[in-house]
Amino acid sequence: MADNSQSMSYNAGEAKGQAEVKKDQMVDKASGAMQSAKESCQQAGQQMMEKAQGAADSVKEATGMKK
Repeated sequence: MADNSQSMSYNAGEAKGQAEVKKDQMVDKASGAMQSAKESCQQAGQQMMEKAQGAADSVKEATGMKK
C-alpha cells in the first residue's frame, strides 16, 4: 500500500512539475508575442509620423510657406 501511495505522490509531483514548465513556456511565448506587437505598433506609428511630416512639407511647398 505504501508503494502505491508513494507512486501516486510521485506521479502527482511529476504532473505538477510538467504543468509548471508548460505554463512558463506559454507565458514566455505570450511575452514574446506582446513584445513583437509592441515593436510593430511603434514602427507603424513612426511611419505614420514620417508620412504626416512629408504631407505637411508638401503642403508648405505648394503654398510657398516653406522657407
